Amino acid sequence: MRILMIEDEKYMARAVAEVLKKNRYTVDLVHNGQFGLDCALSNIYDIIILDIMLPERDGLSILKEVRRNRIETPVILLTARGQLEDKVRGLDLGADDYLAKPFHTDELLARLRALGRRPPALLNEGALSFADLQLLPHALMLKSNGQEIKLTLKEAQLLELLINHKNMIVSKDAIIEKIWGHDTDAADNHVEAHISLLRKKLSEIHSGSMIRTIRGAGYTLLAGEVGR
Repeated sequence: MRILMIEDEKYMARAVAEVLKKNRYTVDLVHNGQFGLDCALSNIYDIIILDIMLPERDGLSILKEVRRNRIETPVILLTARGQLEDKVRGLDLGADDYLAKPFHTDELLARLRALGRRPPALLNEGALSFADLQLLPHALMLKSNGQEIKLTLKEAQLLELLINHKNMIVSKDAIIEKIWGHDTDAADNHVEAHISLLRKKLSEIHSGSMIRTIRGAGYTLLAGEVGR
């Protein structure tokens, strides 16, 4: 399980990270809010541990932006003891849990185990739109210019990932991690095969949108003309 910890108290963050690593978690540490937001928006983490008081950008605004971008990664907020208002606001903004500082690492580990047991939300139920495309993840259906085509689960997940990262390059490693999971035998050729199939389906419904390969980096979704 890969964890992003956004905490500006460096000594404490490093101590917690060491405990997490000994418990077989992978941990990325970030010490300022703006870089923390950039990392969170990459959508490659399983859980985010987020302090509220941060330099450059506070934790609640990071949480708000993460949820605005439809990223549902579980978030544990770190709050000052007794700050009930911060806890309530954080939960209202989409936090999944909170811990008051100082906390015992055993309690944090218990919270992480509880969040890790939650079944992942593989697909959004609502429609996603991008240029001339409309993806209905729950129905595994893709529409464009009055035409529609059925997708497999993996194709729908892949297109959803690309839509949610529009104007960004999504690496093969990120695709494998998000769609096939951590403990998988899936390799680059699995991604290439599904990209190829998805391109064929975009062509079949005469969509102007396209998936561009960025050699050595990954893939990005480019907009087609609406009503083409």
